[in-house]
Order: sequence, then structure tokens, then C-alpha cells
Amino acid sequence: MYSGRLNRLQAALRGQGVDCLALLPGPDLRYLTGLNFHLMERPTVGFFPSEGIPFFVIPVLELSAYDSGVPYEASDFAWADGEGPEEAFQKAFAELPEVHTLAVPYLGMRVLELRLIQRHVPNAMLVDGGPLMDSLRLIKDEMEVGHIKAAIQITEGALESVLAQVKPGMTERQVAKQLEIAQLERGGGLPPFEVVALSGPYAALPHGASNDRAIQPGDVLLIDMGTTASGYCSDLTRTVFVSREPGELMRAVYQAVEAANAAGRAAAGPGVPCQEVDRAARRVIEDAGFGDYFIHRTGHGIGMGIHEAPSVVAGNTQVLQAGMVITVEPGIYLPGEVGVRIEDDVLITEDGAISLTTFPRELTIVGLAE
Repeated sequence: MYSGRLNRLQAALRGQGVDCLALLPGPDLRYLTGLNFHLMERPTVGFFPSEGIPFFVIPVLELSAYDSGVPYEASDFAWADGEGPEEAFQKAFAELPEVHTLAVPYLGMRVLELRLIQRHVPNAMLVDGGPLMDSLRLIKDEMEVGHIKAAIQITEGALESVLAQVKPGMTERQVAKQLEIAQLERGGGLPPFEVVALSGPYAALPHGASNDRAIQPGDVLLIDMGTTASGYCSDLTRTVFVSREPGELMRAVYQAVEAANAAGRAAAGPGVPCQEVDRAARRVIEDAGFGDYFIHRTGHGIGMGIHEAPSVVAGNTQVLQAGMVITVEPGIYLPGEVGVRIEDDVLITEDGAISLTTFPRELTIVGLAE
């Protein structure tokens, strides 16, 4: 599997006239190698030339993990804490033909490693390697989809168990921590992001963080959560109401988002431009009179990363293809009043799309007195 991915990468590098790709620890490096190094103060860089074998500049303390895990022939240039990485980079580049064009992911390369690299290839033209890696990772195979499904099953089971325990007086932070624990207890891996539970007016913050606010009767409670299984992510958002029926405004907001989510999922399919999924969801919210309060894109790809290509947003004409997994997550955020988001993970198939997430979407009230 990894050799096939390497071959595809090198063919893409040659096709784009790029001599070498440099990657730091993260999803791209894991995708190509299966190696799960930490991004830390000690530089670790994987180099993938368009011809020949990859090589790694790596701290000595990571060598055992490298030796036991590298999936194909590669060279390593190890360095110890007492000597620093400079000589290892020098030796590594001495092994390469001259590098005229070097690809680095603009979103995933630090200044530290870039400076070390450029000292040894000062005349190389830099290009963004992000789109190149995106193109390799866009289409998920059956195994990858299976891992995403496993992560979703963990997340949905955790959400079901914790929602049954939510009641007024609990804090947002307590709910979020219970959700994190419930995912771990079900076999979830490293969370791809911190679980978010937002209540009342704080639910109107699209990227808010859970705090110590006590949840009140009548509050809206927005939960955004996910986990990993074999390195692949789930991403699920549901919004519920606590202890009593929502008022007229909250109900109207919820119904608009629920309908927009359904419209977005229905619009997704092979051959459909990403922006059409965004338009389908956004049109519903605009028609309901809340268009000014849907302030983010409709979705994004997921896989080894929680935010991957493609971006489901206005202006993106990229066509969906079978094997892509995207989120559909419309939301309405009325500042200081209410926020509602409903998010699903959707697999594009040969003849349509299916929602991998199946947690109920209809308006739900939790924390009712027994």
C-alpha cells in the first residue's frame, strides 16, 4: 500500500517538474509512510525525491520507531541532541542531485525546518506541496472508509450515552469532558480536535470553546465532536435543547438548519461541483430569512486530517468524485441568542452519496425531568 502511494507521489512530482517534496510529521507523512512522529522542537523531515528512494533527517531518539516502521527502502540521517541537526541536513542533501524545485506544504512547514533546508539548497524554487498531497489523499479506498466508519461509530455511541445524562446545572466543560472520556472508553484514538459543548448564547460562536457556564433550562446545546480510528477522523455536530421546548425563534432556526443539512446531503454526488453543495444548503437558509447568519463554508473533506480537501464552499468548482468523504455542516448563528449546526460525514459513491453519520437529526430535547 505505502509503496503504491510513493509511486503515485513520484509520478506526480515528475509530472509537475518538481525535484523533491519535504514533509514534517503530520497527516501527509503518515499517509505516505505510516510513521507517526511528533512535531516537536527537534526537526524531523521526510524528503521524497521524484527519482530514487526517500530519505529522512531524524533525531536519534526516533530511530527505533523509524527502523521498525519505515515501509520501503529509505535512507536516514540521524542527529543527536549534543550535535544538532545541521550536519545531518548537509549529509542528506549531498546524496541528492541538484534540487531546482522543492515542494513544501505551505500550511505544514515551519520556519525552523525551512531555514535548515534552504541553507543547503539556496537556489531551489519553492512551490506549495499542499495541493499535490491533497490530490493523492482525496479519494479514500475501502480500507480508509472503513476506518472513518469505525471512528464515526465510536463518536455516535459516545454522544448517545452522554446526551442521556445531560441535565441543567452541568457545565459545558463537564459535558465536553464526558464526551471525550466516552469516546476513549469505546476505543477512540487521539482526538483530532478538542470536543466542544456550547450552551445558550455561546452556541452562537461557530468556533467557541467550552467553559464553566452552567447549562440552563431552555438552553440550546451545540456539541461538535470527533475521534480517530487507525488514524482516520470522525466529525459530528448535533444541536439539542435542554429540559423544555424551544421558543418560536429557536425552533425556526433549527428547522432551517435541519432542512439545509438535508439539502446539502441530497445535492452531493459524483460530478457535482463542491460549490453546488454549498449553494443547495445556503439557499434553504437564505429562503428562511437567516442568510446573513450562515457565516462559514458548508463543509470540508475528512480523512487522516480533520480538515482536508475538498472545500465545500462557494467558488470551488472542483468536482466531487466517488471515494471522497466530505462534511455537510450548515449553521445559523444569531449573536447573543442562539446557534444551531448539524454536521454529517458524507461518502461520495459511484451513483450518489450516503451519510456515514446516522445520529438522529430531528429536534431533540434532553434533560427532561423523570
